[in-house]
Amino acid sequence: MTALDPVLKDLWHPVMMSAALTGAPAAIEVLGEKVVLFRSSDGVHALKDLCIHRGVPLSLGKVRGDEIVCAYHGWTYNGCGTCTRIPSLPQGTAIPSKARAVAYACKETYGIIWVCVGNPVTEMPEIGLRGPNPDFAQVYMGPYEISAAAPRVVENFLDVSHLMYVHEGMLGDSEYSEINDYRVHEADGALRTDIIEVYQPDPDGRGVGVQSLYTYEVYHPVSVSLSKQIAGSDDIFHLYLLVLPKNETSSVAFMLMERNYAKDEPDEIFISFQDILLEQDRLIVENQKPELLPLDLQAELHLKCDRLAIAYRKMLKESGVTFGTA
Repeated sequence: MTALDPVLKDLWHPVMMSAALTGAPAAIEVLGEKVVLFRSSDGVHALKDLCIHRGVPLSLGKVRGDEIVCAYHGWTYNGCGTCTRIPSLPQGTAIPSKARAVAYACKETYGIIWVCVGNPVTEMPEIGLRGPNPDFAQVYMGPYEISAAAPRVVENFLDVSHLMYVHEGMLGDSEYSEINDYRVHEADGALRTDIIEVYQPDPDGRGVGVQSLYTYEVYHPVSVSLSKQIAGSDDIFHLYLLVLPKNETSSVAFMLMERNYAKDEPDEIFISFQDILLEQDRLIVENQKPELLPLDLQAELHLKCDRLAIAYRKMLKESGVTFGTA
């Protein structure tokens, strides 16, 4: 059995929007581990998606009361993974102590279900350093399935110089491609850039061209954000990217956008816009080679505008991340 990534295994990973988990079990994957989610009267539970009896996925079963029932022989497990019923056992026979499923830490907050397949480094999942701003309008985007390694997906999000080409006419203009010489700083355990100025013909789907002042932050290997303020105004836009590493070459991107302007605009305007951007990015990240992100800085050519990508790769290497990297 392949050892789990020593860093990523202890992080909380977003796995599903809360509203998506109803009465049936749901199969997910976290760092190559097959997991089943099910909801009971006391919350959401995450177990290894495997019945200990004959290796059938528990996600093929059903939820009965507060427990999950295997589809093959009816073995029943509670939210802690303990087998509470084996129908074929004669009455009065004790259930073997080894009859249990592996249980994983699971939390439900921010409208998202989170799972940790190791030992959580924080009691609760976090978004950013301070969480979403309650005074801003908020909209969730995705989740988006992407056939690419999680570090590739994250680095693409942090790459400001691709805006003028991959998202030309929306987030950038190839006639205005020059990137000011910014720096990356570390504070409060996160990476943060100086302000990066970008001309954007249509930055949020409303069709208004502006000068945007970007700041990027990296909270941990698969949790990042960008903030941008329209030059000369108080309009602020935040976009959080939370990436679930399903396996080494498949990811799921969860996004939370918040803004202090256009609060009455329908969410669909912003969701549809992000859907377009995601498809433009997908074409790039699903075709990059090598598929795994190189941490050897000599493996690719870097420029000053890539300072954040360099800092991100150094952070991955220094922290010991191996999953999705080369």
